[in-house]
Amino acid sequence: MKLMTGIALLLMAFTAAAQGHLEVLTTVHKEVIFENATGEEETRLVQAERVVPGEKVIYTITFTNISDESADDVVITNPIAEDLVYVDGSASGADMDIQFSTDAGTTFAAAADLTVTENGETRAATVEDFTHVRWVMRNDLAAGAQGTARFAAILE
Repeated sequence: MKLMTGIALLLMAFTAAAQGHLEVLTTVHKEVIFENATGEEETRLVQAERVVPGEKVIYTITFTNISDESADDVVITNPIAEDLVYVDGSASGADMDIQFSTDAGTTFAAAADLTVTENGETRAATVEDFTHVRWVMRNDLAAGAQGTARFAAILE
């Protein structure tokens, strides 16, 4: 049985355009159901120190423009580990276009526009085919401003 322990195993390398302007922090959480004081179930995010197959992890990428100038053409790219399957529709980011890759980050497109070729047959890509997720900011990131990108995946 696969078991991932330690955040270091869950954190994947990323690239951020406008490097030198950005400070980037990636955190990994998982959802845990607690019973609150009134006896109702409540879902909370906790650090993903240990993840077992079938559990969902949530990646949050926080980026801050640490320069004195606006950062233009900001692009955040995060690979999806081979043992993880992207959760359909989970990628989010305010004022960002979200794209995916099925070819190890060589090309990117909107999820609906991706295709893969298997055994000479071309078909629409599925979440199991996604290897990377990318967020492209539509506007400049002002000096001192912060942005957040997020996606979820399930450990196989």
